[in-house]
Amino acid sequence: MIGPIDPAKFETLVEISALINSNYGNATSLLTQILESATKLTEGEASSLVLRDPETDILRFEIALGPKGSEVKNFTLKSGEGIAGWVALHGQSLIVNDVEADARHFDNIGKSIGFPAHSILAVPMRVRDVTVGVIEIINKKNQKYFTQNDLQWLEIFAVQAAIAVENARYLEKARDEIHYLRDQVQAGRGWHSLIAESPAIKEKLELIDRVARTDSSVLILGESGVGKELFAEQIHLKSERRDGAFVRVNCAALPEGLLESELFGHVKGAFTDAVQSRKGRFELADGGTIFLDEIGDFPLKLQAKLLRVLQQRSFERVGSSDPITVNVRIVAATNRNIESLVEKGEFRSDLYYRLNVLPILVPPLRQRKEDIAALAEFFLKRFSREMNKRFDGFADAAMELMLSYSWPGNVRELENAVERAVVIAKGSRIGPQDLLLGSMTGHTDEYGGKSLKDALVTFKRHFIRKALEENRWNQTETSKVLDIQRTYLSRLVKELSIANPKE
Repeated sequence: MIGPIDPAKFETLVEISALINSNYGNATSLLTQILESATKLTEGEASSLVLRDPETDILRFEIALGPKGSEVKNFTLKSGEGIAGWVALHGQSLIVNDVEADARHFDNIGKSIGFPAHSILAVPMRVRDVTVGVIEIINKKNQKYFTQNDLQWLEIFAVQAAIAVENARYLEKARDEIHYLRDQVQAGRGWHSLIAESPAIKEKLELIDRVARTDSSVLILGESGVGKELFAEQIHLKSERRDGAFVRVNCAALPEGLLESELFGHVKGAFTDAVQSRKGRFELADGGTIFLDEIGDFPLKLQAKLLRVLQQRSFERVGSSDPITVNVRIVAATNRNIESLVEKGEFRSDLYYRLNVLPILVPPLRQRKEDIAALAEFFLKRFSREMNKRFDGFADAAMELMLSYSWPGNVRELENAVERAVVIAKGSRIGPQDLLLGSMTGHTDEYGGKSLKDALVTFKRHFIRKALEENRWNQTETSKVLDIQRTYLSRLVKELSIANPKE
C-alpha cells in the first residue's frame, strides 16, 4: 500500500490524468510531462522512458531527462539487456540500490556518456498484459535509496504513460483510416492525391490556380512518370467546370481508326462493327474537361479534325456529316519534344500553337528532391494499408539512397520502388536493401553523373554513417575506430547532414 497521500503528488496525478483525457495530439509532449513528474516525485537525478518495438523486440529511448539525456537517446537495448531490458522481458518492477553488485546491470551506456548509475528504479508500462515500454529513474538525489513507496508511485505513473501510448497509437490508426478512406473516395471518383513540398511544384500549383479560371487550352510538358495527369486533374478541379465530367484519353494507346471513333463517336453502320450509334469522348466531356494524354503521338491524319474542335468546338461523328457542338476545355500532355515534331512535319504547327496557349512544364523528380520524402511516406502508408503490414518509416540509409538516386522513371518509379519494398521488407523499417534501386540488387550507381567532389561527399556520408551505426551512434567510440579527432567527426556529421534516426 502507498503511504499517507501527499497532496502535491495527488494533485500532480490529477493534472496528468486530465491531460491524458484531453491531449491526444502530442504524445511526446505528454509522455515528457509524465516522466518529468515521476522523476521529480521520486527525487531522481535522471530518467528515461523506453519503448519496445514489437517487431524487433528492440528497446529505444523515446525520452531521456537529465544532464546526459540527449546522449542517452543515441542508444538502444535488446530485450533482457540491462535492468530496463530485464523489466521489459519479465514485466516486473525492480528497485536496485546497489547497481554495481547487480549482474543484470548493463554499464556500457553509463560509461559511454560519463554518467554512472548507483541506484535504479524501473517499472514496466503495460497495455492489456503486454509490456510496451519501461520507465527508469536513475540515482536518487543526495545518495539516498529508492523506497517501496517510490516504486508504487512510479508504477502509477507507468500506468498513465501506457494509457498515453495506447491513445497515441489509436489516434495514429484513426488518422490512417481517415486518410485511407479519403483516398478511396478520391480514387472512386478518379482523382489522385497530389503531394507537393518543393518550391518548384508549389509554384506550378499557384500557376494552375490562375490558369484554371480560364477556358484556354493547356499543354502540360514533362518526362514520363512526373504526374502530368495529376496536374490536369487539378486544373479541372479548380475550374468552373469542376462539376462537369473529366474525361481521360491516352492517345498513344489506341490505333488511328479506333482513336477517331473513341474521340468523336460514330453512327450505326459507319463501319463493320458499328452495330449502333455511339457517343465519343468529346460528347461525354461536354460541359467539362477532356484530357488528351500523349498528344505527341496523335496521328497526323486526325490532327486537322482535332484542330477544328479547338477552333470551332464542333465535329462530326464517324460516318455522319451532321455537326455536333460541344463546350469542352482541352488539356493535353506529352513527354515528347513537340517543337521537334513540328520541325519534322510530324505535328501540325497550327495545332501545336492552339494547344500551347498555356504551357506548364512539370520538372522531373530529381529536380525537386523536397518531394521525395513526402511522396515516399505517402506511398508507404498506402501500400502498408493495402498489404496489411506495419512499418515505422524508412531507415535513414534508405531515405538517403532515395534522395541521391536520379529517378529516371520519376514519381512512377518511386511508387513502384516503395510498393516493392513493402512486399519484401522484413524489419520494422524500410531499409536501402528493400528498395532494389538501380541494379535491382539493393544498390545503385549513385556516383555516376556526379563530379568528383560530389562523389567524395556521398562516399564520406555513407562511410561515416555506417561507422556511427556500428558504434551505436557514440561519436567518441566512432572517432577512435576511424582514428580521427572527436571534434573533427562532430564537424563532419554536421557538414554532411548526417542525422541520428533516434533524435
